[in-house]
Amino acid sequence: MDAMLAAMCAVLGCLALNFGNLKFTFESLPVHIGALLFGPVDGMLIGGVGTLLYQLLRYGVTATTLLWILPYVLCGLSVGWCAREKGFSLTSRQTVVLVVLNELLITILNTAALYIDSHVYGYYTPTFITGVLGLRLVICVAKAVAYGSVLPGVIKLLRQIFHLREA
Repeated sequence: MDAMLAAMCAVLGCLALNFGNLKFTFESLPVHIGALLFGPVDGMLIGGVGTLLYQLLRYGVTATTLLWILPYVLCGLSVGWCAREKGFSLTSRQTVVLVVLNELLITILNTAALYIDSHVYGYYTPTFITGVLGLRLVICVAKAVAYGSVLPGVIKLLRQIFHLREA
């Protein structure tokens, strides 16, 4: 299941819509699903392996590859840890809040990675980083609310289909 979710993460990363330094993607969705179903270790593995595959396929190995993987690893850890702490029985509201906070974490860490990457590879300008930050945050929160709203139903359905128990 982890391998399938990591592969989905990589594919969704490749299917992202890129507009300069603005990227619209659903690659974190499998990370959230795995972390909510299986906990922090699985969430970290899904986020780490999925984004590593995406990074290798899209950019190869660069000096900043790990910086681009880290947000999804931390998201898997955080969501999985919170899910485990709540006995894998989060309310819809808790799920929305958790997903919003973790999507904000991903966006902030990706912005930091973009900042460092732009300095390392010489394409930095102040407006390149801050010019669309507001829009990035709006997209992040809107996407997170949508994820958080559908994830409780998705998790319940996946538990039924795969005969998974709550912890």
